[in-house]
Amino acid sequence: MRSMLAATLMLAAATGAHAQMTAPQIPGTKPKPVQTVPVRPPALQTASETADAMAQAERLSLQSDLAWVGQYNGAITGDVSERMVNAIKEYQKAKGGKPTGVLNPQERAALAETARRKQDGVGWKIVMEPTSGARLGIPSKLVPQQASDANGSKWTSPTGTVQVLLSRRKEANPTTAKLADAEKKEPAGRKVDYTVVKPDFFVLSGLQGLKKFYVRGTFRGDEVRIMTILYDQAMENTVEPVVIAMSSAFNAFPSTPMAGPPPRKNVEYGTGIVVSDDGAILADRLVTDSCLAITIAGFGSADRLAEDKEHDLALLHIYGARGLKPLSLAGGTARTNVDVIGIADPQSQGGAAGVSNVKGALAPVTSSDSALSPPPAVGFSGGPAIDGDGKFAGVALLKPAMVAGPATAVPASQAVMVSAETAREFLKANGVTANGTSTDAKAAVVRVICVRK
Repeated sequence: MRSMLAATLMLAAATGAHAQMTAPQIPGTKPKPVQTVPVRPPALQTASETADAMAQAERLSLQSDLAWVGQYNGAITGDVSERMVNAIKEYQKAKGGKPTGVLNPQERAALAETARRKQDGVGWKIVMEPTSGARLGIPSKLVPQQASDANGSKWTSPTGTVQVLLSRRKEANPTTAKLADAEKKEPAGRKVDYTVVKPDFFVLSGLQGLKKFYVRGTFRGDEVRIMTILYDQAMENTVEPVVIAMSSAFNAFPSTPMAGPPPRKNVEYGTGIVVSDDGAILADRLVTDSCLAITIAGFGSADRLAEDKEHDLALLHIYGARGLKPLSLAGGTARTNVDVIGIADPQSQGGAAGVSNVKGALAPVTSSDSALSPPPAVGFSGGPAIDGDGKFAGVALLKPAMVAGPATAVPASQAVMVSAETAREFLKANGVTANGTSTDAKAAVVRVICVRK
């Protein structure tokens, strides 16, 4: 753990930009030729140059995803560094690919989906500590119990094997050196095996009784804020990767919006698949979550009857509808490419509700799900993916990107295809007989509208 936590504290070195310089002209002299640095085409760029050309938000998301899969252990700053490029290469080698240092779309989509699943596995959330406004990343499934008082907050597991504490206090003339020395001695018996003290923060790690601990603290004026993570040594393999994300996400005195998924829209649009002639519709769980009302355009209100939290599927039902053309869900086994059928957000098509299709490439992530690249437009989430033989291959879902560290912009969404078999099992488990016989996917999709305000 020492090497990993030590690396966390090392800020990524930004790549310096080459500026064009023009010498001032002196009257009566000939101007000197302007010195320029040629821009190399993408095929000839180094991995660092390619990363430097990416948007800051995408680099933040990339570093965060690499950290979650255990390849990147540096600070999540969005800056380009050799550490980040090497992490990409190690990820590519681990997946049996060529270590170029630049992810192709399929590799990037697969990485994002793997990281998302790891985040989901621990219930990763960016939260605001209620008494101080400090920002923390909390693995809510590991520490579901929370208590707060005037001195901060504590998140714990039911048995106390994992604990996260945010403490705050007033102290006259604090310095990080004095704070670090105090934390080494309290509580008694701490065995510190790693220490970093910087002017604006300090970090300690080691053993506290039978538990491992990680402490990160800072101050502003006379206000001191310290995050402490305690966990049983038996939990090391589970918790240690999360500590990296928690360290990067911790912002004791935030002045920017919280990183994480974008806030849910008051009105959100998705695509649903009609799967039975009596009104059963397969849709995206996230699109239809926390809705005051769900409407199927052209048919009226719908009820949400069931959900699959693991695969983000939802079962909707409309009553008394006529003229439905349920899609046949039999047979599809797409391996590499699909056509995704959907109804884009009204803002993307001038208020219209036209059905369209986009092509996507698949990269297996699990036995049941595949990463889908590029992500389809907003509104397509929940739409059917059709294989080269025109058969149903799965459900395309958009996933909001989540960043562990600070962000100045919301990264682009990622996408995944849930397999046809998983979709059929979900429907069967909820008593739905998918009796569709049509292979016309465009005729079988409907617009799903969720109203939250």
